[in-house]
Amino acid sequence: MRMLVFFDLPTLTKENKKNAQNFRQFLLKEGYIMLQWSVYSRICRGQYDVEVHSRRLKASLPEQGSIRLLTVTEKQYANMEILLGPVKKTEKIGATQLLLL
Repeated sequence: MRMLVFFDLPTLTKENKKNAQNFRQFLLKEGYIMLQWSVYSRICRGQYDVEVHSRRLKASLPEQGSIRLLTVTEKQYANMEILLGPVKKTEKIGATQLLLL
C-alpha cells in the first residue's frame, strides 16, 4: 500500500515557515519521499502499517494549513500517469523496495 500526503501550509511568518519545515522534516524522518514540493509518498506493508503511520502523522500536524492523506494500493499507484517531467530516482527506488518486502 502507499500513503500519499498532500499539504498546503502557510509561510507568511517566521513561525509559519518553521512549522512547515518541521512538518517536511517529520515526513522525511518517517520514510516519506517527496514526489513534488507538497506531495509526499510512503510505502506500507499493509493496513496495520497504514494505521500506525496515520496515527503518527495525525500526532505531528501543525496548527494551521491544509493536509490530506490518501491511501492507495501499489497497483493503483503504479497506474499513475506522469504527464510532464522525468520519473525521479526516489520513485523508482520506492517501487523496487516494495518487491523486496
